[in-house]
Amino acid sequence: MKRDLISILDLKAEDLEQIMQDAATLKTLRKEGKEHPVLAGKNLAMIFEKPSTRTRISFEVGMNDLGGHALHLNHKDMQLGRGEEVRDTARVISRYASGVMIRAFLHSTITEFAAHSTIPVINGLSDKEHPCQLLADIFTIREYFGSTEDIRVAWVGDGNNVCNSLILASGLTGMDLRVATPDGYRPDPAVVERGRTVGGKVTVFNSPEEAVKDAEVIFTDTWISMGDETQQAQRVKAFAGYTVDEALLKKADPDAIVMHCLPAHRGQEITDEVLDGPHSAVWDEAENRLHVQKAVLVNLLRT
Repeated sequence: MKRDLISILDLKAEDLEQIMQDAATLKTLRKEGKEHPVLAGKNLAMIFEKPSTRTRISFEVGMNDLGGHALHLNHKDMQLGRGEEVRDTARVISRYASGVMIRAFLHSTITEFAAHSTIPVINGLSDKEHPCQLLADIFTIREYFGSTEDIRVAWVGDGNNVCNSLILASGLTGMDLRVATPDGYRPDPAVVERGRTVGGKVTVFNSPEEAVKDAEVIFTDTWISMGDETQQAQRVKAFAGYTVDEALLKKADPDAIVMHCLPAHRGQEITDEVLDGPHSAVWDEAENRLHVQKAVLVNLLRT
């Protein structure tokens, strides 16, 4: 039976632990220059409706490391861009590839594709979730702290797709999550309730200072996500005071790390001093997209 990764909650605790262990092994093998072609003969179709840097490169390099092949497919260059139904594309690609990664505007596009696909489908980002990013974030926190259990985590900024996945993952990880967003940009209450239902400890604030008090991890993300460009002026105004700067960082734990999924708008949601400073785990976090996504591929595509 095929397995998909569309939501972070498609994983059970044991699945998450296996991915974390495999990612650590794969990271070591790559650092030591040891070949690990465990997906030789496998092909990953990658469909992009949105631009991508880290997702595209990490999946493409990852498949190459694993001995497989990745195909970059811009939806505008496919019949999807001319009106072919998602279900028909899913049925055809299932005959060609071993798995599919989709970066889509709408979460429903990915769920519809998965419903008609006979091969594993991976959510490379949608308007609702970004599970691959969150897995890399969890792996990074574990590298710094040894565990995610009872780690005090603050999210400062927009209640967006990455925030949603963080909330839903809180029960799997044992993190104590505090989310600070301005009114009108809070995470979906249904997502918060779901996170709590599956065992997550989630508190929502208006005040960034309250959220980051004694936090060991501070997350932030762009205020203007892909598709929100027309709202730029109103978003910049609404998020005034939500910049992760040195003054805010001083309210966190002295050994706190700062994370950002990138791309960063320096001077808006995060300052240069923090992004490039000693508390930044952003570049480790970005690298770990590669190792964790390789672990996801191994777990979903290896037979």
